[in-house]
Amino acid sequence: MTSAIVAENLWFRYPGSAPALADVSLEIPEGQFLALVGQNGSGKTTLAKHFNGLLRPERGRVEVSGTDIDGRATADLASTIGYCYQNPDHQIFAATVFEEIEFGPRNLGVTEDEVVRRTGRLLDLVRLRGEADRYPFSLGRGQRQKLAVASVLAMEPRIVIVDEPTTGLDWQGGQAMMEVMAELHRDGRTVVIITHDMNIVAEYAERVVVMANGRIVADGEPADVFVQESALREAFLRPPQAFRIARERPDLFASSLTVTQATDALRPVSVGVAAGGEA
Repeated sequence: MTSAIVAENLWFRYPGSAPALADVSLEIPEGQFLALVGQNGSGKTTLAKHFNGLLRPERGRVEVSGTDIDGRATADLASTIGYCYQNPDHQIFAATVFEEIEFGPRNLGVTEDEVVRRTGRLLDLVRLRGEADRYPFSLGRGQRQKLAVASVLAMEPRIVIVDEPTTGLDWQGGQAMMEVMAELHRDGRTVVIITHDMNIVAEYAERVVVMANGRIVADGEPADVFVQESALREAFLRPPQAFRIARERPDLFASSLTVTQATDALRPVSVGVAAGGEA
């Protein structure tokens, strides 16, 4: 399988602090949906910023789509790997929503017809078609977040990194944002999200990488990582509630990771009780 990102033996230190990354290696295959998790200061955002050259390692190397990115400017990588900041206001700058989305491809020299096509498609994807002429900072927090994602996607990167996609959003806004992430994954893109929300990890990620103190302490499918109690404890994380309940009552919930799975597992039991059986 072709690798989207390869990081080898990365070391990085912010001035006057302990290593933020300590000999970190990670390979992400093309088309994978991966979640980087850990508490603040664990190194997850620092690691992700090495993937597109926002940060450069003191030691180690990074490859993106088979090419070493050493010496390449972040702007040069924008059409290959897109990065969305945790705060969308750090990205947004244009006078209208439409202009925000079209800025990237226009500066890449994309034809006018293609710029219009991409912008229209992304307005529909993030459900901002009716807001195309609005001033971006007049939008709600969730809408600005989706606009920031759309502006990155306009350059059609095959790899998308989104830092804390649901921070500051209500439940409905968070679900809408994660459905955009899921749609990108279904389209074959490599998706990396940085999050501390284990419910999101359970619902969407194929793979989860747990970080603590600048190191990777667990790596695997969510169900395999959620049982690694010592690693989660080191990272100050807990498995999703549905998973914890399922471990207590495997007779009812089997290996449920999410609330939806737990509900589905419980439905036959509920039907049986309603029909006069015993739980």
